[in-house]
Amino acid sequence: MKWTKFMVKTITDAEDIIISTLYDIGLEGAQIEDKIPLTPLEKEQMFVDILPDGPEDDGIAYLSFFVEEKEDGTLELMGEEISVDEIVEKIKSELEDLRCFMEIGEGTVMVSETEDIDWINNWKQYFHQFYIDDLLVIPSWEEVKEEDKDKMILHIDPGTAFGTGMHETTQLCIRQLKKYITPETELLDVGTGSGILAIISLMYGIKHAVGTDLDPCAVEAVRENMEVNHIQPEAFDMMIGNIITDKAVQDKVGYEKYDIVVANILADVLVPLTPVIVNQMKKGGIYITSGIIDNKEQTVVEAVKAAGLEVLEVTYQGEWVSVTARK
Repeated sequence: MKWTKFMVKTITDAEDIIISTLYDIGLEGAQIEDKIPLTPLEKEQMFVDILPDGPEDDGIAYLSFFVEEKEDGTLELMGEEISVDEIVEKIKSELEDLRCFMEIGEGTVMVSETEDIDWINNWKQYFHQFYIDDLLVIPSWEEVKEEDKDKMILHIDPGTAFGTGMHETTQLCIRQLKKYITPETELLDVGTGSGILAIISLMYGIKHAVGTDLDPCAVEAVRENMEVNHIQPEAFDMMIGNIITDKAVQDKVGYEKYDIVVANILADVLVPLTPVIVNQMKKGGIYITSGIIDNKEQTVVEAVKAAGLEVLEVTYQGEWVSVTARK
């Protein structure tokens, strides 16, 4: 079995958002190579007493994605035949879009060929059902245990990267959402990706959700996740475009109509987003943000305050931060 490998050179701060963005064009199962030091928990899980010193973190990351070659040597992405050059152009286009509002480093794309990798199915070795408090998150290949059948259950598969619920930033948002949602909540999820935050909010009983994303492929990802979790189509509307810069998107999303806006995006995007998104919020509306690495906490807090919002709470998980505020 032969695979074509597409490697993106970027920076560690951009890893998650690039993985999520490229998932939307059909590139799944990212392999990450960087020099970020192991966390204390990761060290505890290693079967050695003393770890060797690793190289100093230089902030550079390499993200590799694998596309299987068919017997005739052609490639297929999102169910359509595609050439190597076309995939490279798609990747470059997505990276250039990201450059509009965040630093991604070099952003070069390298192509090579490798054999005998079953990367997508290898996810199944590592992704198993788990709880986020009272919510059970389970992939399609695992059965719900008898004792869990009366639990709140989210069905979602890995490959959605930033939107499986495993990442600390997603869990921070979920916990904050549960504090503020009501049966009358109108929710706006900016950078919705897989739709996980809006879908969970709908499962917990909110009235309606709107999601925005830059990539049209997010529409299909959201549709699939809504379907498997039995969310009615009229409960969740998707809108494509850059809400930060595109007045037409802002108009379509609407003004002063949302009880909660949630944005699980990197700090570099939250800073320009915040003064724009306050216009979509009702008076008294709640703004829940995450995707903030701990050394960017103050940057986001200052942006939130500068937009006239009242900071209600700052919560933490691992190295990640969530800032919740009120209009």
